[in-house]
Formats: sequence, C-alpha cells, structure tokens
Amino acid sequence: MNETPPPANLYPWFVRRDLDGFFGLFVDNLIQLLLILTLCSNPFLCGMTGDSAYLLYRMILPGAAVSILIGNLFYAWQARRLAQATGRTDVTALPYGINTPSLLVYVFFVMEPAFSRAKAKGLSPADAATLAWELGLVACVGSGVIEFFGAFVADSIRARTPRAALLSTLAGIAIGFISMSFALQIFQKPLIAMLPLAIVLITYFARVPFPFHLPGGLIAVAFGTGISWILTGVTMAWTGAPQLLTESAMDPARIWSARQELGFYWPTFVGDRVMAQLSNPSQWAGLLSVIVPMGLFNLIGSLQNIESAEAGGDKYSTRSSLAANGLGTIFAALFGSCFPTTIYIGHPGWKALGARAGYSTLNGVVITFICCTGAVSLINSLVPMESGIAIVLWIGIIITAQAFSAVPREHAPAVAVGLFPAIAAWGFTVTQGAFFKASGKTLQALVVADPRANVSDFVLHGMISLQQGYIFTCMILAAISAFLIDRRFMTAGVWSVVGAACAAMGLTHAYQLNGNSVDFLFVGSTAASTAVSYRSWDVAIGYLLMAAAFFVLGVCTRGKELSVVEH
Repeated sequence: MNETPPPANLYPWFVRRDLDGFFGLFVDNLIQLLLILTLCSNPFLCGMTGDSAYLLYRMILPGAAVSILIGNLFYAWQARRLAQATGRTDVTALPYGINTPSLLVYVFFVMEPAFSRAKAKGLSPADAATLAWELGLVACVGSGVIEFFGAFVADSIRARTPRAALLSTLAGIAIGFISMSFALQIFQKPLIAMLPLAIVLITYFARVPFPFHLPGGLIAVAFGTGISWILTGVTMAWTGAPQLLTESAMDPARIWSARQELGFYWPTFVGDRVMAQLSNPSQWAGLLSVIVPMGLFNLIGSLQNIESAEAGGDKYSTRSSLAANGLGTIFAALFGSCFPTTIYIGHPGWKALGARAGYSTLNGVVITFICCTGAVSLINSLVPMESGIAIVLWIGIIITAQAFSAVPREHAPAVAVGLFPAIAAWGFTVTQGAFFKASGKTLQALVVADPRANVSDFVLHGMISLQQGYIFTCMILAAISAFLIDRRFMTAGVWSVVGAACAAMGLTHAYQLNGNSVDFLFVGSTAASTAVSYRSWDVAIGYLLMAAAFFVLGVCTRGKELSVVEH
C-alpha cells in the first residue's frame, strides 16, 4: 500500500540559513554581472560604452535577469517537489547562475573578435559593438539548444568521452582565462585585492567560520571596498598622495555618472535580431568551434553537479534539470543576454550551510531587481572589482583541482596534456593584446618574415595554430592520452582521426592573419587577399600518422598481455 506523500507545507518556504546560502550565491552572481559590465564596456573588447552603453543596461542585463529569475524559481520549485515526494525538510535547491567560463570564452573568442573585425572593415565603434552583441546572442542560443537537447542524451555522451578529456579543457580555461588573469589583477592593485584574497583563502582552504556565520565572500568584498574608500579619502585629503594610491582609489565622478544609469528597464524580446544573424551563416559559422564545445562542456558540467547533489542526498531528475538549464540560456539570448547560465558547482556546500529552497528564490528576485534598474553600474562604481576577483580566482582553482581529483589517478597525465592548447590560447590573447596597443610591427609582419621561426622566444606560428579551435584540441589530446593510458589503442586511433578531420575542415589549427586580427579559415573558404593564410593540412596528416601508429599497435597487441615499462 502506497503511503500518501506529506503535504508541501511541511517544507518551509524560507529558513534562516537560507540567508547564508543567499549571500554566497548572490556574491557569486554579482561577480559575474560586474565581469559583464567591465569586459563589455572595455573599448578594446566589446566597445559597449558611450552611445553603445544601452546594449549593456537595456539589453544584456535585463536579459540576464530573465534567465536567472526563471532558473532560480524553477530549481526552488523543484526542491519543493522533491521535499514533498520524499517527506524530507532538508532538501537544498540546485545553485544556478551565469556560467563563468562561458562568459569569459564568449567575450574573448566570440564578441571581441567580431568587434575587432567589424572595426577593421570600417564599421563605426557603435555598429561594431552592436554586431558583437548580436553574434554573442547567436552563440548563447547555440549553447542553450545544445544544453536542452543534450539533456536527452547526456548520459550517452558522458559514457563515450573520458572525463579527463572534458575536465582538462575547463581546467585549461580556468588556469589561463580565470585564475591567471585575475591573479595578475590582484597583484596589479595589491592594496585592495590582497586582504580579500587572504579572507577567501581562509574561508575555503582553512574553512574557518566567521562571526554570525557571515559568508567569507561577503566579508572579502566588504573589506576590499572599505580599503578602497579609505584610499579615496587619503587621496582627496592629500593631493600629493603616491600614484599607486590614486590608481587604487574610487572615483566620485564615476559614481555620479553611474547614478545616471538608474531607472527601470523592462526586458526586450530580440528574437528577430537572432534570426536575422542566423540567416547569414557566413557571420557565425566560424564560431562553431567555440559554441559546440562550450555547449557540451556546460551540459556535462551541469550533469556532474547534479550527480554531486545526489551524492549529498538530493536526487533530482537529470532530464528536467538539464532541460531547464538549457531553456534558461535560450531565454537569456532571446531577451538580450549573450551569456549562458548553468547549474553551479557547490550544492553540498550550500546544503552544509543549511540553505533550502529560499536562498534560490531570494537570489533570483534580488539579481532581477539589480539588473532591471541599472544598479549594477552603481554597485560597480561603489565596489571595486579587485575586492571580489579572489572569489573568481577560487572558482578557477576549484575547476583546475577537480580536473585532477575527479578522474582516475592514472589519467592525471592526460589532464595535463589537455591543458596545453588552452594555455597557449591565453598566452596568445595576451600577446595579441600587446600588439594591438603597441606601435611598430604587426603579428602578420612577424609571421610573414618566417612562420616557423622563434620570435622573441615565442614560437608564434605554433602558438596561433594551437590556439585556433583550442577547445576541440584540448579534448582530442586529452582523450588520446587517456585511452593510451588505458591501452585502448584502437579508440585512441579513432580520436586521432577525429583530430585529423577537425584540422582538415579548419575547425582547429587553420587561420588567416590580417594585421593583428586572427580569423578561422575553413575548408572551401577564401582568405582575404591581404591576409597570411595557413591551412592545417600538415597537422591533419600528423594526426593521421598518429592514428596509424595506434591502429598498428592495436592490431599487433590484440589479445596479448603487455608488460609495463618502469620509468
């Protein structure tokens, strides 16, 4: 005889410890919003400043609010459903928000290249910023579609791809574009950033609780902000203050300017702009090597976080959880945000804090209010970015650490191999940025001089080749390594063939270089007459030679017991 499920009102709408969970999740989401504001308004990245600032405040942020509100309310409702079905009152909702790796990858590898190319072709900065935004919407829709339909095949994908191949790519992104970039920023402004760094490390390394159970992230931001305002007072009171203090201080004029952005901005449906861009494949076909892998990584990452929640005692439906995540990303794009959302890592942490479903609901409501009132700009002017970047640095550390700890111990070298393309991509981004800002020779001039020569101790051609489509390359190299470690030679050969196909099609390694702008060069496409072009046929042949070696070894060792070489 089936027992009647307990009434839903036994599960509280809100508990005191939801405040702890809310502050942690809110700070995490706020950092993503500040990142969006900082990166998109950068005149060298996306150019959404001046006349183009409306793209940020009237389009992207309200669109992000739509996705965050929908997702947070869904996962809170889902937690209530699970509590009712199981009769438990300790169910914790899945944490949810903007995906940090996707945010950074889409800015640096979708929007910034589109912005730079458009300006190079003679478009005004405002038109270039608009094009970058629209292509960001296309990328976001693509990621959401992959996440939604992937919900129905996620388990099959995971079964056929070594975990090391998936996690090493994220780890490479985490090391370069998250941890390294923000570590440099911390030491760029140490007076503000180093004390918050210490607080974050105390919170997450030493796990020391703070008075009144205040979240460490909130305390870090508060101390960093306080130091910044102290420096502001010192600078204003002492006009002879050192330049370091002046650069670290807040700018009252910036605060006054940010107040002008306050208002109420309803989300705007922009599906027509997305469809207009989708009807022109020449604009977005080159983005597939970013969209497809990131969609798959978001899918697998969310799946792993659902498994983590189950290990913590909360067993959620895989299909509905992943489908809701995909729909949240699609709604984000259709209402103006370029940035996918995801199920966050850390459910066991929120559960240990005592958070239930209320923290998710409260986070969705507060973030929506901030995004739709333009208050993000004011918060950004009051709260220095350096006070919170230690939290994002920690995210990068966790992603990297998990890449090694969540795979079989013998697969750790495969994770390491998969890091190289992503690190090369980060290094090239830094190099390219330096050339954009410096006078003299361009990247194109150096490569023309000798494509395969060392240039200032950089193997420049190799760096560019390795970073093109690096997300695919990370997966392929790590998968080959993992299967070799397992002595599955035929499967390693199949992955090598996949690598050859990607190189032959121009999804990886191929490029055209025009001045300082690097573009994909797909098979059948024509390079610009003024560009240096490199079609990666030699890399494709190299992959095929690797495949041949693995296949021969697989045939020769079939059914045989191989000895182990001790090193």
